Amino acid sequence: MIVAISISPSGGSGVDPDAGVSGAIADAVRVIRDSGLPYELNSMFTNIEGEWDEVMAVVKQAVDVAAARYPRVGLVLKADIRAGYDGQLAAKVERVEEHLRER
Repeated sequence: MIVAISISPSGGSGVDPDAGVSGAIADAVRVIRDSGLPYELNSMFTNIEGEWDEVMAVVKQAVDVAAARYPRVGLVLKADIRAGYDGQLAAKVERVEEHLRER
C-alpha cells in the first residue's frame, strides 16, 4: 500500500501562534525516515509505502511525535491499497512519465 499523509500540528494555550511548525514536522518525518520504509517527502504530503500494519504503525508514531510538541494535531491520510504490488512510489510516476514522453 501507499499512503499520503499530511500532519498539521497546531497550538493551544501556551504555544506561540507565530512560531512555525517545521520542527515538529521534521520530527515526524524523522520517524518515517528511520522506519526504513520507502517514502517521499514533498511540500504538501509525505508518501509512505509498505504493508498495512507497518505503515499504520509508522503513521501513529509520527503523529505521536508531533503531538508531544503541540496539543492538537490534524492528520489527512489517503491510501492506495493494492495487494501484491510494491515499488509503486516510483513505478506509478514512471508510467505517467512514459505517456508524457509520447507527445
